[in-house]
Amino acid sequence: MWPEELSAILDNAEEVTLESPGRQRDDGTHGEAIRRQALKVRMTQADFERVWPLAEARYRLQGRFAGMAITLIVNNPHYGPWHPADGGTVDTVSDSGRAYSTRYVVAHFLLDDVRETVDA
Repeated sequence: MWPEELSAILDNAEEVTLESPGRQRDDGTHGEAIRRQALKVRMTQADFERVWPLAEARYRLQGRFAGMAITLIVNNPHYGPWHPADGGTVDTVSDSGRAYSTRYVVAHFLLDDVRETVDA
């Protein structure tokens, strides 16, 4: 199960479809194209560092995504275009007047339906 303390990271997740042409094989033919459902998440660098240890493992979700499972893409060569990327920086001034910057990362989680069907 996805850790409850990290559930807020998925609150603003966007459902997307990852599409990539099949890779060329050594014999010159092309493999099957990749088409997968995923969640695109823009999170703070600090949150990304918290979820990094969970990469490449599959976790079941609760709440809005109940019945689904996610896998954070970090270094799988088939999903290179969707590896974590710079999500920009937001400059803010605190209530005390001190300026600070918050760095963001854009990451993708593969999204799989793991609901079990039951015959009636």
